[in-house]
Amino acid sequence: MDYLWAPWRMDFIENPKKSYECIFCIKIKENRDKENLILYRSTYSFVIMNLYPYNNGHLMIAPYRHIKDLEILSEEESKDIFFLIIKSLKVLKKTLNPAGFNIGMNMGKCAGAGIEEHIHIHIVPRWEGDTNFMPVISHTRVMPELLITTFSKLLSNWEKDA
Repeated sequence: MDYLWAPWRMDFIENPKKSYECIFCIKIKENRDKENLILYRSTYSFVIMNLYPYNNGHLMIAPYRHIKDLEILSEEESKDIFFLIIKSLKVLKKTLNPAGFNIGMNMGKCAGAGIEEHIHIHIVPRWEGDTNFMPVISHTRVMPELLITTFSKLLSNWEKDA
């Protein structure tokens, strides 16, 4: 029998959310971008890697402002976020060479939002055959690379593309 180890998931599984503190607001206030997997800070928004990714290179883009409704974004915030989506796609293509992407938002709990109080956009790189029996049968996703390794690769290409 083969064993797959994903120890970073246990914190998410075993520690139910207590009193809510917005993870985006907390992380952006700290001056620890590498530890918090923040790839880039723009004028109105930022790019952060998902600590519990659906796939290798899973990024999230969020405004600095703590808002839950997309229509509240200012025109400047909207443009900044869209700029970061495009920049993220370029860097992910150059770094990881995915075959495609899922890009989207989950707005509201019934839509699957884990953090519904602070809007954010997911960018999930996809490859042919990246979904197999593991997530379906054993509810386990295989991540081929450590988050910090992917972060370092993405950061290197982010800086080159700037």
